[in-house]
Amino acid sequence: MSESANPTFRVEGPTRLQGTVKISGAKNSALKLMAVTLLAPGKSTIHNVPDIADVHIMGELLTSLGCAVTFDGATVTVDVPEAPSVRAEYALVRKLRASINVLGPLVTRMGRAEVAMPGGDAIGSRGLDFHIAGLRDLGAAAHAEHGYVIAEAPDGLIGAAIELKFPSVGATENLMTAAVLAKGQTVIDNAAREPDIVDLGNFLIAMGAKIEGLGSHTISIEGVASLSPAAHTTLPDRIVAGTWAFAAAMTRGEITIEGGVAEHLEIPLDKLVAAGAVVTTVHNGFKVRMDRRPTAVDVSTLPYPGFPTDLQPMVICLNAIADGHALVTENVFEGRFMFVSELQRLGADIKVDGHHASITGLEVLSGAEVVATDIRAGAGLVLAGLVSDGVTLVEEGHHIDRGYPNFAENLCALGARVTRL
Repeated sequence: MSESANPTFRVEGPTRLQGTVKISGAKNSALKLMAVTLLAPGKSTIHNVPDIADVHIMGELLTSLGCAVTFDGATVTVDVPEAPSVRAEYALVRKLRASINVLGPLVTRMGRAEVAMPGGDAIGSRGLDFHIAGLRDLGAAAHAEHGYVIAEAPDGLIGAAIELKFPSVGATENLMTAAVLAKGQTVIDNAAREPDIVDLGNFLIAMGAKIEGLGSHTISIEGVASLSPAAHTTLPDRIVAGTWAFAAAMTRGEITIEGGVAEHLEIPLDKLVAAGAVVTTVHNGFKVRMDRRPTAVDVSTLPYPGFPTDLQPMVICLNAIADGHALVTENVFEGRFMFVSELQRLGADIKVDGHHASITGLEVLSGAEVVATDIRAGAGLVLAGLVSDGVTLVEEGHHIDRGYPNFAENLCALGARVTRL
C-alpha cells in the first residue's frame, strides 16, 4: 500500500459508469485464511489475496507471532514456526477486527492464546461472548481480562456440541478452527453459512481437517492429531462485487463484473431487479445495466443468505436517489446507520428510528464534504458522490482502502472523475 495512508476521495458528479471491473479475492476470507495458517508449522500459500491495507496488517500480526510472511503480487506465503508466540498485542490487533481469528488456532495448537480485544469498524458492539462460551464448551479456560481474551487448554481441547445463539461468522470460524485439532467430534449448530465460511473450511480440509456440513446450519468436525501446510485460492469478494452492482444501478450505467459470483448475491441482485436493473450472467461473472431512475426498494439485513449488512449503505444510497419511498431495516449491526448523517449532508432525505431508516428519493444529491465512518460507508459515500451535483470530498479514505483495492482507479476506468488527495 504505497498510497497516502489516509487519503480524501474527490468525486465529481454526476457520472454514468460503464465498462468492466475485475473482482479480487474476498477480504473477509483472505484475512481468516492467513490466520489459520497458524494451525500447521511450515509454509502455506494463499492465492488471489486482495492488495488492501487489512491484508498487510494481518501480515504484520502474523510476523509479530513469529511467522515469516512474504507477498508476491496476489499470493501470500506464511511460514509458521514450530512454536509461534501465543500473545497478539493490542498495537496491531486494535487495527483489525479479523485479528481475533488467531484465537482458535493458537489455543488448539499451542494450548494457550492471549489476544487483545480487536478494533476495526465502528459499526456497533460485536462482543466476543460467543467465542469465549464456545471455547469453554470445548474445555478451555477462557475469559477476558485487562483488554485481552485469554484461553488456556494445556491438555488439549475436547470435542463438544455447541449451539450458537446467533449465526456469528467470527465465532463460527474461531470454533471451527479450534475444533479441527480437538479430541473427538464437535458439532456447531446455528453456524454461519457465508461463502467465506465454506472457503475457510475448504482450506482446512486441504490441510487435513475432517469437516462436514459447510454451507449449512450444522457443521460437524472430527478432530485430527495434526494438520499440514497447504495451498488455497481465495474466493471472489461478493461484497465488492455487490458494490459495483449497486454502482451500475445508481448511475444508470452498465458494468460487467468479471469474477463476481451471482449465486453469492441472490437477494441483493433480486432487489436490484426490483429497482429496475437488468442482471445477466456472463462468462466468469455477471452484468448489471440500468436504463432509468431506480425504483425505491425495501430491505431488511439478515445473516447469509439474507441481504448482507455490508451492502446496507449501498442500498440506502440507491434509495436516496430512487423514485419513491423505502424502508431499510438493520438487523445485524446497530451502528451501521452512523453514516446516514453524512449522507444527509449530501441532501439525502432520510429519517432514522431505531434500526429502521425511512428514505424518500431525490432526483439528484448535492456535493459536499463528508467523512467515511467505516469501509462500506466510505464506499457508499463515494457512490453517492457519483450521483451528486458538483464535488464531493470523502475524508478518512483509509477505511475504503481496507476493503477495496484500487477503488479510485477502477472507478476512473469506468468513466468516473475520482481522484485521491
